[in-house]
Amino acid sequence: MITALDTNVLVALWDRDDAWNSAAEAVLRSAQARGKLVISGVVFAELLAFPRRQEKFIDRFLSDTNIGVEWAIQESMWRAAGAAYQTYAVRRRRQASGPRRLLADFLIGAHALGKGYPLLTFDDRIYRAAFPKLTLVDVQ
Repeated sequence: MITALDTNVLVALWDRDDAWNSAAEAVLRSAQARGKLVISGVVFAELLAFPRRQEKFIDRFLSDTNIGVEWAIQESMWRAAGAAYQTYAVRRRRQASGPRRLLADFLIGAHALGKGYPLLTFDDRIYRAAFPKLTLVDVQ
């Protein structure tokens, strides 16, 4: 089985002070025991935004941990992300509350759904709302 990873899981793993650090270690170990781990190119790009995270570091980390990168996002995934983002935007305008989401979150969800991969994330609320058919890995 292949499991897709959300950015927040790797960020929590890298930050020993993060409240989710131990959970990240445990769920990654468990997911890796069940099969291959992958990130989308969107997650790779998001990881570059974090302090002291250069391409060389990320490439080495992914190689050392056997996490693959799937760079291509098919048209159907772009369309699914756009539709989910549109629905979110309409809902947010009506509610005028809650955290703002980035298009990247919807691309990550659309990639996992389009490939049929479960998604390991610490932010399941947005993915449950945007992609009800997406399987999420329980991290609790």
